[in-house]
Amino acid sequence: MAKIERFEDLEIWKLAVSIAVDVYLLCDNEPLKTDWGMKDQIRRAACSMSDNIAEGFEYNNNPDFIPFLNYAKGSSGEFRNKLSILNLANKIDDEICKELYSKSIEFSSKTKSLIDYLRKFEAEKRGRIILYLPNTQQKKSNITTLQLYNISTKKCFYPDINSNF
Repeated sequence: MAKIERFEDLEIWKLAVSIAVDVYLLCDNEPLKTDWGMKDQIRRAACSMSDNIAEGFEYNNNPDFIPFLNYAKGSSGEFRNKLSILNLANKIDDEICKELYSKSIEFSSKTKSLIDYLRKFEAEKRGRIILYLPNTQQKKSNITTLQLYNISTKKCFYPDINSNF
């Protein structure tokens, strides 16, 4: 993956902004135009997706960015919940709901993929041992041998009992 220099270059940010703009335009018409509470809530949920991406990206490091991606993904769920409520209450058209719902699902899926990629990238970059597996085949006097996995080398090993971790 190429290095992204600005959050505005992220596909997920562009998608989130597109959703927010659609929601703003939707809220300019009745019946949402005069439903102040729901109009405010659905706009905030829609804007929160791109806001969290922008804020997290500006910290300039993946470990700080990842939680904000999770918040953005959570805002997408909140947004879809509000869409469902409005649709069931016959406040928005089925087609508009389906289109926005579909965009939100796409946003969540792409955001999750980016989160997974960044987590893997950070683990590999640091070469950390990230997985502890009990080895049930080998036992020494009622003690299960601990098997460790190094994500950088992609090899399992048994730690020296005298090692400091």
